[in-house]
Amino acid sequence: MNVKGLNQLMTQLESKLGKRKMDRIIDKALVEGGKVIVKRLQENFEPWADTHASQLEITMTGPQTLNGKRTVTIHWKGQKDRWKIIHMNEYGTIKNPNPSGKGAIDRSIRQGQERYFEVVKYLIERALR
Repeated sequence: MNVKGLNQLMTQLESKLGKRKMDRIIDKALVEGGKVIVKRLQENFEPWADTHASQLEITMTGPQTLNGKRTVTIHWKGQKDRWKIIHMNEYGTIKNPNPSGKGAIDRSIRQGQERYFEVVKYLIERALR
């Protein structure tokens, strides 16, 4: 197989395996990769956690199609409604421009990005064997 570019690779794999099987492979890889980022988020929220509500409410959706691409979404959902204040912890406020958790989400994504891609690549390669 001679491939140039990701789009051509995806097209050739879909023609070889079928769209449904490729979607299953990609979905599994997305879920496992998403778990890596969720774990990193929970670790980065630990130092300044008092009730651990922000950690406990980290939620990941199942695979879904958004704008034509398979995606998992990580968000906050739970009884304490932490989603309302997460942006203040991430970016600060006028009164508190540098909260202790500032940048935790961005830091988690940057720290987990390489491992995320390793997991996704490994699972796709394993499924293609």
